[in-house]
Amino acid sequence: MTQASPGTSPHNPTTHASHTRPAPPRTAEGEVVETLHGHEIADPYRWLEDPDSDATRTWVTEQNAYTESVFADYPDRAHFHDLMRGIVRRPQAGTPVKKGGTYFVARNDGTQDQFQVFAADTLDELRAGGRLVLDPNTWSTDGTSSMRSFSVSGDGKYLAYTVSEGGSDWVDITVVDLATGERVEDPIQTKFSGAEWLPDGRSFLYGAVPHEGRAVGSQADQVKTGLLKLHRLGTPESEDVTIVDIRAEYTQAFVWADVSSDGRLVSIALGSGTERENRLWFARLDTDGLGNTVVGVPVRAFDTADAQYHPVRVDGDRITVHTDKDADLGRVVAFDLSVLEATSPAELEEVVPQATDQLEHVAAAGDEILTVHLVDVQPRLTRYALDGTELGQVDLPAGTLEGFWADQDSAEWFLGFSTPTSPGRAYRGTTGSDVLEDLADLVPVVAETPDLPETITTRGRARSADGTEVPYFLVRPVNVREGLGSPEGLGAPEGQGVSGAGEEGPAPTLLWGYGGFDIPVEANYRPLFAGWLAAGGTLVLANLRGGGEFGRAWAEAGKKDGKQNVFDDFIAVAEHLVETGVTTREQLAVHGRSNGGLLVGAVMTQRPDLVAAAIPGVGVLDILRFHRFTAGAAWTSDFGDPEDPHDFEVELKYSPLHNVRDVEYPPTLVLTGDHDDRVVPAHSHKFTATLQAHQQGDAPVVTRIETNAAHGAGKPLAMVASEAADVLTFAAHFTGLRVG
Repeated sequence: MTQASPGTSPHNPTTHASHTRPAPPRTAEGEVVETLHGHEIADPYRWLEDPDSDATRTWVTEQNAYTESVFADYPDRAHFHDLMRGIVRRPQAGTPVKKGGTYFVARNDGTQDQFQVFAADTLDELRAGGRLVLDPNTWSTDGTSSMRSFSVSGDGKYLAYTVSEGGSDWVDITVVDLATGERVEDPIQTKFSGAEWLPDGRSFLYGAVPHEGRAVGSQADQVKTGLLKLHRLGTPESEDVTIVDIRAEYTQAFVWADVSSDGRLVSIALGSGTERENRLWFARLDTDGLGNTVVGVPVRAFDTADAQYHPVRVDGDRITVHTDKDADLGRVVAFDLSVLEATSPAELEEVVPQATDQLEHVAAAGDEILTVHLVDVQPRLTRYALDGTELGQVDLPAGTLEGFWADQDSAEWFLGFSTPTSPGRAYRGTTGSDVLEDLADLVPVVAETPDLPETITTRGRARSADGTEVPYFLVRPVNVREGLGSPEGLGAPEGQGVSGAGEEGPAPTLLWGYGGFDIPVEANYRPLFAGWLAAGGTLVLANLRGGGEFGRAWAEAGKKDGKQNVFDDFIAVAEHLVETGVTTREQLAVHGRSNGGLLVGAVMTQRPDLVAAAIPGVGVLDILRFHRFTAGAAWTSDFGDPEDPHDFEVELKYSPLHNVRDVEYPPTLVLTGDHDDRVVPAHSHKFTATLQAHQQGDAPVVTRIETNAAHGAGKPLAMVASEAADVLTFAAHFTGLRVG
């Protein structure tokens, strides 16, 4: 039986510890002080930026030991570890794809640390089990080697997949003969890329990242991206041909290639870091006298990065594109490439006009175009003819779109959906129909799976500091919170949220947010969410500015000079939950990862009184130096450039590391991985040390540093379960959520 008890003050140590808590390890302070744009900036813990030094490794060991001593006070830890082991071990299957004439699906029966990949010649065979073609569980003894992506040559002969060690962004592009499973040649090491096969079936395009020797995940040095190369099987990597090189144009650039279904064209998207805008080129593909595919000189169809341009389909010289050019919420347009080759710019024909909701996805399926709009952050799928005539709306299941595969050479297509307590279920659609076929039999059947509570998801809306309405999802276990008052139901007219707390009163609540990089926060599955709800907690998912929920204007309002809006939005949601009786400040924990870790760090340093517990995960916490590590310079699209005097002044005001002061902070758990080469662990290390030095209350400041782990992707299930269990233990302890 799970009980949600009223919270107690998180700042009173006698209510949370059975004995006097030991002091955290002392972190040695250096004397680094720099003058940046007229400001004296001290950086006493800069030595922690070297993840491989003996001093940093000792510090990590001492901090993890201290965290373990603090967690010894939490009696429900064993319960949450048992709970999360059961949740992550539920059997799962991904969304099927068709590549090279073969069906593929990723599947886990619950006993594997990593998903396996199965293939079959028909969908029925895949549903019956299929044949195992990739098993990442055999790649390392500790389960930390994982697959990031895979692709198949057009003739179905070769399979190229990317291997990540310890969750690193560095991957090895590995090619095997699909019939025998034998490796064809030595892997190519790169970042942020897989193999895009060319029509000859023996060459592919990939994004190259030059480096010295063997790169490992603990390296923090800046890398240079923006190089597209062509590799032919059987030739050394040193002979790979450069197709596009824009490294000189941008500090951080990315180049993506996509070969058309008919093999006649390759589209090349070019972007500066994580900017929303990109350029889009097209190159014709030809064959030389040896049968090798040759890439022609690119036609620069959209060579001004003034909007986002994503290719959808190619029908002869007619090219269909998803863009937000002159349409903040997105639209679908088409143009004639042959005309563009003779005159520029292209004359755009509108195919699907801008709607009243964000256009999130556009895909080609057979002779149709499929669009997914976010209607109050819930997917709506519509079918269109190639001329833009609406054909119908597909009846979607409840949940969030988790996977989507379609191709203009296939009349069938596949979707995956998840909910906060369900990891996903696949469905098959076909052209000419608005009905989906349930593919539940793709999920392996096992004897026992943990029962998770039925939940109800409703919508609430808070009012931010500047008056902007900020929506959020409110998810509650039905059997625990039946008496709670409710915001409007999903799809109901807009309201102002919860009217009252109901008979059972406010509940321990976990508030999650992100607010950046045009990424929408939806009511999808995370094992952590399922565990919190199973324990009887209330879950809130905030739709903050900076995200991709409501179009360009919404996203832009949370970037650079507007970044403070994101934090204000999160604070507004937290306060609204308290005002409307969903929870109390003593029962509210906040959590986010990566950009969401920055969010939590900024909010807790600006409003240390706001919550009972703060849990920043793998966060960008040093906003004055983020651009100096790995590919961090790509994020100037959201944060601004610390080398620019104006941007620096904005960043200094909210950088979590530089706004810690001598006050009483809430209980804080900082999460990172020692091999995180996306957001290097120095962010979390320096923030932890600074908080511990300035904490004026008795609430603990601890850090959980996963070893041989990175930003999050590719973690073995056992590691996922362990981290989630400790997050839940910490949040439950300080919000008064009791189990047993």
